[in-house]
Amino acid sequence: MSKFYKVYLLFIARIKGGVWLARKLGVSVGDNCRIYTHNFGTEPFLISIGNKVTITSGVRILTHDGATWLVENRDGARYQRYGRVSIGNNVFIGINSIIMPDIEIDDNVVIGAGSVVTKSIPSNSVYAGNPAKYICSFDDYKAKVNESYINNSSIDHISDYESRILYCIELQNEKK
Repeated sequence: MSKFYKVYLLFIARIKGGVWLARKLGVSVGDNCRIYTHNFGTEPFLISIGNKVTITSGVRILTHDGATWLVENRDGARYQRYGRVSIGNNVFIGINSIIMPDIEIDDNVVIGAGSVVTKSIPSNSVYAGNPAKYICSFDDYKAKVNESYINNSSIDHISDYESRILYCIELQNEKK
């Protein structure tokens, strides 16, 4: 893929969105997804994304280990390690996270911002850190969100976006 074509795709992606770009590059993408990154490694065809997935900006999904290129045998042959990345349904991957090759992220998972995912993540869990470690169950996370955060019906009466956000902050501060 030429550099010009990559720039062209990124330009069109600003109009059509990250889901369009991911599919154009060969990523398998389910329904109702929000994709804000364009970093799908050099083998995007090895990536599959389920339904209702959010991949935030700066997330990098790697499909090979380039460091293996440094290792040669007596004949000068170099080795490459490739791996699929599979992301299940109802998954959120926080800003600037890195997903290493050969990883499966199951359903109902939250990956915290800046995490480095080096091992597969089981269903119904929240992971964060470098390397990503278990934080809590998805059910515990849901309970905390339901208890502590503002839902859409609480702010539907406010039409201006900035006013909605400021009102949310005000309500959150009252709960502290």
